[in-house]
Amino acid sequence: MSNNILSGVYAGLTNTYSYLASQYPDGLTFDNITEARTKTSNLGTLNPTFASYLQNNFASIDKDGDGIITADEMNTLSNRISMQGLTREELTQLYASGASGLSESTMTKILEHFDEMDTNHDGRITSAEISAYDINCARMEVEDEFNNRRATNMSVFYGDSSSSTADTYSLLSYKYKSNND
Repeated sequence: MSNNILSGVYAGLTNTYSYLASQYPDGLTFDNITEARTKTSNLGTLNPTFASYLQNNFASIDKDGDGIITADEMNTLSNRISMQGLTREELTQLYASGASGLSESTMTKILEHFDEMDTNHDGRITSAEISAYDINCARMEVEDEFNNRRATNMSVFYGDSSSSTADTYSLLSYKYKSNND
C-alpha cells in the first residue's frame, strides 16, 4: 500500500481548483465547474475526477454559502485533508472516479481495511494511520513467515537428509551417535 493517497488527493484538488479559478476570475461557482467540465478546450488539462469531486461537494466546501469557492475555502479543505485525513465516503467517491492515482488493488485494500487503519476511530484515515497499518502488516508478515518456517522446518529436529556430509547433526543426533565416532 501507499500513503501517497492523501498527498495525491491534496495535489489533485489544489491543481484542479487553481486551473478552474484561473478560468473564472470572478469566482468559482457550481455553474462554472459544470461549464468547465463540458468545454472541449479543457480536455486533457482539466482533471475531470477532481472537478467532479469539487462539484459534488460544492456545498460543503463553500463554507460561507455565498455560492463561490474561494482560495481560502479551498485551503481549508486541503488543510483538513492533510491534517485530518479522508472519510470512507470521500475515498469511495474519489476511487469511483479514479482520482487517487493508486492501483485498484491498493484502493480496494484501503477501503476493505479502513476500520483497522482508523485507529483513533474518528471516521477518517490519515497518512500516519496508513503508514502505521503498513508497518504493522509488514511486521506481522515477517512474524508469520518466521513462525511458519519454525513449525515446518523439521530438519532442525530430525537432521538434514539432503546433506551429503556426515557432520550434519539434528537435535536427536546425540542419541544415535555411536561410540566409534
